[in-house]
Amino acid sequence: MLYHLLFPLASEFSALNVVRYVTFRTAAATLTALFLSFLVGPPLIRVLASLRAGQPIREIGPAHQGKAGTPTMGGLLILLSLLTAVLLWSNLTNRLVWIVVGVTVAYGFLGFLDDYRKVSRKRNEAGLSARTKMLAQILIAGLVAVAIYTDPSFDKELAVPFFKDFTPSLGWLYVPLAIFIIVGTSNAVNLTDGLDGLAIGPIMIAAGSFLLLSYAAGHAVIADYLAIKFVPGADQLPIFCGALVGGGLGFLWFNSSPAQLFMGDVGSLALGGALGTIAVLIRQEILLGVIGGVFVAETLSVVIQVVWFKLTGRRVFRMAPIHHHFEQLGWAEQKIVVRFWILSIILALIALSSLKLR
Repeated sequence: MLYHLLFPLASEFSALNVVRYVTFRTAAATLTALFLSFLVGPPLIRVLASLRAGQPIREIGPAHQGKAGTPTMGGLLILLSLLTAVLLWSNLTNRLVWIVVGVTVAYGFLGFLDDYRKVSRKRNEAGLSARTKMLAQILIAGLVAVAIYTDPSFDKELAVPFFKDFTPSLGWLYVPLAIFIIVGTSNAVNLTDGLDGLAIGPIMIAAGSFLLLSYAAGHAVIADYLAIKFVPGADQLPIFCGALVGGGLGFLWFNSSPAQLFMGDVGSLALGGALGTIAVLIRQEILLGVIGGVFVAETLSVVIQVVWFKLTGRRVFRMAPIHHHFEQLGWAEQKIVVRFWILSIILALIALSSLKLR
């Protein structure tokens, strides 16, 4: 909105020329989301506490009973600051921005329904059924995948990290791949959200990485130099990524240990879906698996645990997802969180390095 308001005035006020630049608007969106989070966070916590929207704690698992009653649905804080900043600073005629915003809102609403049922029934297992959530996620992701597939401006070749000339064409297989990426990322972030500050750290690191990748993908010269896919319109996606980093930092202010606010499914499903959608739009689906390696590890730990237990009746990990395994080994919660952040930074650097190591 501010972009469309201020840009026409640049011819009369030269100082407003900065609004033309995506880099400026990305920085502005980041700071806008950050300060909105600081402003809205305290009253939101008070409102959620007064509504008794406290987090139910699972009867089985690590001893987190001291956290029972901490307000959940904190993802509302991130989404409010994120979407406000995006709407203020983005070019709202850009369809890619609306695709990512649409997925974020749709997945956020799905997560809100799940959180509301858990809170109202005072049981962590009382949310939407896994089947219902999965079907809804697939439907939303399917609409996005088909919309992109039928757009002739998008090619259907798969970008493979470290291999410049190996870009296999997927054809119609692009649709199930895109659905898998979006739904898988959403659920992987949801599984990671189990300790104070654990999920938001890798989310911000991934968002920062995709800020750089989408900026490069949206500029023909840079994309050609780095031998990555040029995606017209992707130059507006850094604004979304920057706003996500800013909103995430603001949320972390309240979510750091001991947390005053939990993210809830309203945040984890929405932000995971947004990251997956951006990766699909800029054709960096595989690189998402590297950048989001912590999310992948959390998901694989659950899959391995379930499959191995069904086959042998024994467990590979003391508890899954894997962050609970380290808790059972006696690691302090903050140590697990910080080490997972460090791993996320290392993986992001490896992924970004792949742009030149070809």
